[in-house]
Amino acid sequence: MHIDRSHHIGGLVLRLGLAAIFLVHSVYLKLVVFTLPGTAEFFASIGLPAALAYIVFIAEAVGGIALLLGVYTRLAALTLLPIALGATWAHLGAGWLFTNQGGGWEYPLFLSLALVVQFFVGDGAFALRRSPSERAAATQSKA
Repeated sequence: MHIDRSHHIGGLVLRLGLAAIFLVHSVYLKLVVFTLPGTAEFFASIGLPAALAYIVFIAEAVGGIALLLGVYTRLAALTLLPIALGATWAHLGAGWLFTNQGGGWEYPLFLSLALVVQFFVGDGAFALRRSPSERAAATQSKA
């Protein structure tokens, strides 16, 4: 199957956009703005284990770096999907619009869908370490 260049550029743009979002949400929002203890307190206030905040912080940071560099992009997208779905759940009570007080669930739902698309699109251009399925496809297309 022939995949044109625009497919690879689209995968790259999506990957970099998702990387920026997850890195900003982990490093800036959770670490700098709310602090990790404050984030843990928020998790506890909505009925989640406080320790989960630290796991989410690490997953978002590592997943964001993996997306940024194009290292096992499909795996990174799948790993971040439960976090985005969890954020969707956490914001359900605030309504649809993310501009509502407490943030609505439209934005995290969109992130969830974008992660699913990234999984199917793959690494895109300029990935440092392609997912195993991408390497196999590239090998077959050269044959």
